[in-house]
Amino acid sequence: MLRVGGVFLRIGATAFGGPAAHIAIIRHELVERRKWISEQHFLDLLGATNLIPGPNSSEMTMHIGYVRAGLGGLLAGGIAFVLPGMVITLGLAWAYTRYGTTPAAEWLLYGIKPVIIPLIVLALWSLGRKAITGGLTAAVGIAALALYFLGVNFVIVLLGGGLTVTLARRTIHARALASFPLAGAGLAAPATAGSSYSLLALAWTFLKIGGLLYGSGYVLFAFMQAELVERHGWLSGQALIDAIAVGQMTPGPLSTSATFVGYLLGGVPGAVVATAAFYLPAFVVVALSNPLIPRIRASKSVSSLLDGVNVAALGLMAAVTWELGRAAFVDVYAVLVGGLGAVLLWRYKVGSAVLVAFGAAMGLLSVFW
Repeated sequence: MLRVGGVFLRIGATAFGGPAAHIAIIRHELVERRKWISEQHFLDLLGATNLIPGPNSSEMTMHIGYVRAGLGGLLAGGIAFVLPGMVITLGLAWAYTRYGTTPAAEWLLYGIKPVIIPLIVLALWSLGRKAITGGLTAAVGIAALALYFLGVNFVIVLLGGGLTVTLARRTIHARALASFPLAGAGLAAPATAGSSYSLLALAWTFLKIGGLLYGSGYVLFAFMQAELVERHGWLSGQALIDAIAVGQMTPGPLSTSATFVGYLLGGVPGAVVATAAFYLPAFVVVALSNPLIPRIRASKSVSSLLDGVNVAALGLMAAVTWELGRAAFVDVYAVLVGGLGAVLLWRYKVGSAVLVAFGAAMGLLSVFW
């Protein structure tokens, strides 16, 4: 349990770049380097994580912690992964309330973002070789990639991918795949009059968000806009934007923005309550779902569903990687940094922490570019 906590504490302190990057870092460290779990098991955990509510990358740490050391490992992995970002966010929130702004760290992200892309590409390549077992799964992955850019709801894409593979494997006629429908859907919270703030109301708000959140940490921001700005009126739009910026500039999950918001509303107690309430549903859902995953894989029919979800999730991850790449490779220097990062990763097999440190150093050197 202590070893699990120590490993995820280090990963959490160096995991920049958003959920897709976090998944890639976790895979690189625990599948490829430490060999804690197999590629297939990691892929199954990823597929299951995409089907349950909560922050995906944090739930992956909980799943792997559970596999390694039971419930104690689940708690150690999840808490250790979140803790570094939470502590840093508390410091930034204090500076924000004292000086009215967040300290600038553009140079840090400028250097780190390009080296994260090769890490994600390596994860996609390795996981894809396991997930794509034929023309059917390849087609589902490509369809998921296309549907992402068409704006189709990602939950429907995942479930559609799973059901498509399941139905296609059961039917004699291959044309059944083409006839299976996929459609988009959207959710919006109605705006109501502002309400009074209390720690209990804050806890309920973030408990509800954590229990209903699907997708990446970026989806969290839409929920916070609806709940904190429009419904309760606790935050201004600018304060929420600043909370989002802090989530992007600190290591670990983007959902540590909840820590920032909690501090703005209720100081350290508010930060602790908001963070704990947000993550509580994830710990419960992972503890309940993890023991079922081997049974799902053992069932032939349900295993097909998981195969479809896995390859659809990779298609969505590839789409997000494209967007991250466009944001990272903004000039020649960034492309050069990314290229050097790829060489360090693929030729010299450096760890993710070393890769992130290299990116940060190159970001600092960019001042002289």
